Amino acid sequence: MIYQGDTGLEYHVKVKKGDVGRYVILPGDPKRCSKIAAYLDDAKLVADNREFVTYTGYLDDVKVSVCSTGIGGPSAAIALEELVHVGADTFIRVGTCGGMQMDVLAGELVIATGAVRMEGTSREYAPIEYPAVTDLAVTNALIAAAKEMGVTAHAGVVQSKDSFYGQHEPEKKPVGYELLARWDAYCKLGCLASEMEGAALMIAGASLRVRVGACFLVVGNQERRAAGYEETQVYDTESAIKTAIGAIRKLEKSPQNI
Repeated sequence: MIYQGDTGLEYHVKVKKGDVGRYVILPGDPKRCSKIAAYLDDAKLVADNREFVTYTGYLDDVKVSVCSTGIGGPSAAIALEELVHVGADTFIRVGTCGGMQMDVLAGELVIATGAVRMEGTSREYAPIEYPAVTDLAVTNALIAAAKEMGVTAHAGVVQSKDSFYGQHEPEKKPVGYELLARWDAYCKLGCLASEMEGAALMIAGASLRVRVGACFLVVGNQERRAAGYEETQVYDTESAIKTAIGAIRKLEKSPQNI
């Protein structure tokens, strides 16, 4: 049974069938939605409830939506579930991350191929041994779009976590010994970046048999900072947004886009 209020709208995102397109771009920050929607033709605000702000417009006559998810896996999974209920089937997470490898620099992009499930939401969808991976077609489209734009993009595994300050101040946490050991292991395994929604979206998407991809702006890199390198911080997500827009265009033109 799909949980809806008296209005017939999805309980949290407050949309119904026909309100959103097949493709949905998922930022975390509600304030980023209007910025993304500006790339669409005839974009209109269709819902605004809690952390979930939704716009729908057209990209080359293809209906595309933007829906914010807030911070973390629980609300991201809610958004994905409810958007699937009303017809969406291809999702691109656009957000920010912190680099974990020395060659992953602020201002560059990370395109996720999979995620470390260091969060709780995905465990209520799949056993922990099931991998969190992105859809291959969506991922390839993101990589191709970034390359076409001339943007430096790294493709690989990201770490998805629940605690922002568990990453940035692990030594202050009672379980800091575990957080530091895991971080060290992930770095040694080549994990590219840390973020907070990817694994939940990948696993929830797998359970619903829909496509999920993810493209992140690297805001900074604490490993470089700890090593004594000069480290700037970059907050402009324009390149990640344009990459997602380009990827949707490529997916729609692909004969394998089913």
